[in-house]
Amino acid sequence: DWSIIFQYCLVEEALAKLESLKLVRHLRPIHLPNDQQPKPIENEPQSNSISDQEEAGEEVFQMFDEMQQWERSSVEVHIAEETFQSWVREISTTGEEVTAHEEESHPQQFKKLILFSGNDYLGLSSHPTIKRAAAKAAQEHGMGPRGSALVCGYTNYHRLLESCLADLKKKEDCLLCPTGFAANMALLVSIGSIASLLTVGSKPSEEDRIAIFSDALNHASIIDGICLAERQRSVEVFIYRHCDMSHLNALLLKCKMKKKVVVTDSLFSMDGDFAPMVEIVKLREKHQFLLVVDDAHGTFVCGKNGGGVAEEFNCEEEVDICIGTLSKAAGCYGGFIACSKSWKLIIQSRGRSFIFSTAMPVPDVVAAHAAVTVAKKETWRRREIWKRVQDFRVLTGIPISSPIISLIVGSEEKALLASRHLLTSGFYIIPIGPPAVPPNSCRLRVTLSAVHTLDDLKKLTTTLSQCINFKDVDIQISNKNAKL
Repeated sequence: DWSIIFQYCLVEEALAKLESLKLVRHLRPIHLPNDQQPKPIENEPQSNSISDQEEAGEEVFQMFDEMQQWERSSVEVHIAEETFQSWVREISTTGEEVTAHEEESHPQQFKKLILFSGNDYLGLSSHPTIKRAAAKAAQEHGMGPRGSALVCGYTNYHRLLESCLADLKKKEDCLLCPTGFAANMALLVSIGSIASLLTVGSKPSEEDRIAIFSDALNHASIIDGICLAERQRSVEVFIYRHCDMSHLNALLLKCKMKKKVVVTDSLFSMDGDFAPMVEIVKLREKHQFLLVVDDAHGTFVCGKNGGGVAEEFNCEEEVDICIGTLSKAAGCYGGFIACSKSWKLIIQSRGRSFIFSTAMPVPDVVAAHAAVTVAKKETWRRREIWKRVQDFRVLTGIPISSPIISLIVGSEEKALLASRHLLTSGFYIIPIGPPAVPPNSCRLRVTLSAVHTLDDLKKLTTTLSQCINFKDVDIQISNKNAKL
């Protein structure tokens, strides 16, 4: 079974080589003492709160069992009137028109818009428990970090978050990265380095090289990571048509290399469709490849426990490596790679975007740990976001399958006109065009949140219907000619 050989034997062999070359990099957490005990929360609204005394680390987190008024800040934004008018008139701006502190003295100069373009799927960016955790960490430890993770930026708080995420993803270990983009780059460069590492001084033979199979619509960070891996001349890349398992199977059958890796987004960020996880797992059993899944948009949103798309499709054990981000549904910042301990050692020793980046600041790490706990316990948030998905289906008749709604309108001009109409009606929705999407597939990318209300959706869909014919909208595109 080459997936097992790749996962264990090959990685262990590469680690042994790194050991012999004295190139294994080690993470040694710096302990940041916390002498202050958590203080009772004063003047905190107690209605609808859950008395939760379970400790996470040293903190006692407050939970809520339904949406609170303060959560509207997750989906309501204010922009300066001058910026608003420039946007409507399509005039370029630098963002310097009005500073935020002027809002109190000139409230009439700001427009309030309902945000339908963010990735804060659960509304956690404004949660008081998470804000309080970040503020307390900043007060006690400062911002930090003082260097990269391998030098002195890795602390006991980083380790605590890694353990928490490994548990969420049902993996042996986890490695924090500065961003989800950096996580994909680090992993793919590390995969590419394995073959070259084991054939130092000579060009890797066909048998030594690694075949990477990538979905045509994978995220830019995967594409860029693969391009860097290719430069090591130890991998060969195959692009399969978007979610086309017949094409992937044909490419796998044709490939003579035994060391194979399949990498895919779980929930595609521009189209809102899911990777066919069940079919991919069947192909994994047949072809014995290493399965890498980028679950940036599925983590905390999908699955009973928020474990993501693999949990939703009951295939967590079949996913060998899972990449995630803390900047989407967690409402925070950072990225991570959930994997085996051996893979973690390889990545932290060979993943350049990890090695040469400053570690995540401690307040960000502490906030993310609080967000993981809140996302697990406040299960109503997942129920609510999927209710909003159903509401949108009913209101429009468009058979969407996720909180990411890709309304493809065609030309850039059409997308701009629709976006301007929505803007003047009080909705913040950005038109998406090239290079994010192929030419003539410009779209309005609408994203739903657990703290959007049914009334929000009714107003939005009414406004959308004035500029878009729902019956004519394509909600998904398969770019069969996409290449790296």
